[in-house]
Amino acid sequence: MRTVFALLFVAGATVAAAAADGPYHLVKEIQIGGDGGWDYISVDPQAHRLYLSHATRVMVVDIDAGKVIAEIPDTAGVHGFALAPDLGRGFSSNGRANTSTIVDLKTLKPLGTVMTGGNPDAIMYEPSRKEVYTFNGSGQSATVFDARTGQVVATIPLGAKPEAAVADAAANRVFVNLEDTGSLAAIDMKTHQVADTWKIEGCEEPTGLGYDAKLHRLFSACANKILAVTDSTNGKHVTSIPIGAGADGAAYDPATRYVFASNGEGTVTIGHVDDASTVTVVQTLTTQPSGRTMILDPVTHNIYVPAATLQPAPAGARGRPQPVPDSFKVLVYGMN
Repeated sequence: MRTVFALLFVAGATVAAAAADGPYHLVKEIQIGGDGGWDYISVDPQAHRLYLSHATRVMVVDIDAGKVIAEIPDTAGVHGFALAPDLGRGFSSNGRANTSTIVDLKTLKPLGTVMTGGNPDAIMYEPSRKEVYTFNGSGQSATVFDARTGQVVATIPLGAKPEAAVADAAANRVFVNLEDTGSLAAIDMKTHQVADTWKIEGCEEPTGLGYDAKLHRLFSACANKILAVTDSTNGKHVTSIPIGAGADGAAYDPATRYVFASNGEGTVTIGHVDDASTVTVVQTLTTQPSGRTMILDPVTHNIYVPAATLQPAPAGARGRPQPVPDSFKVLVYGMN
């Protein structure tokens, strides 16, 4: 995923086509604190836990208590944390170490380390084959390893910088956004080879990715302020909707048919999938500038958006805005 503090000061930007009021509202804030940046956030609905990448560690949060209960250290440059509850394991993507740490979810202690390609970013667990995929930014590849043994079973060249990914076991496919080419790759889960690569119409720098397995629709959050919808069976463009600036996260809720794009400007665009060809924007939810990533809890239908207060950049400075120490938190939004 792209650096979370880039392109954040698009002050007051909104999606004109969207309504200010809608189904979601702020439920609570969970204070996290600490220094450093963040990227992906994961949720374990059964255990009522969040896992947040935070610089060199993964923060573990009790959702019901609304507090940090543990840290998983020594995950240098961590981007994400994939969950395999059926195995009682979690897996981090350590961007600066070019590794994935295997973690026991009960004890939160490391069980081993797997070497990956350069700068593993997005990470996902595919339960039907019990495999973990790391999507390696500088390596322009995906590393696939056995979640039970940690043995690498494939390295898949992608020819571009991968971002978020989703899996469809019934279709035997893993789909991943390719940021620098504005494309989607479809990976054959059995052969561990790229089966197709499709240009995403009208999309620049796709990052977050949601998926409707029933309608076979992929939702790519794009840097040029659109959410592009692609048919996962043939790669054809279906439609697109306007979203906010600095999007880096997306999700789809099959129960409500809401699709989400989290935007670093400080909004979440919420659309409704009306049918196979139509998505309607129903809300522009105000969050907080820097809140560019998110996760959906499919059980409660809550969404979680990490954010922090940002220090103003000095005049003429080219560096990205830095977070105010100890201002890191998670914003929790639920339906009315």
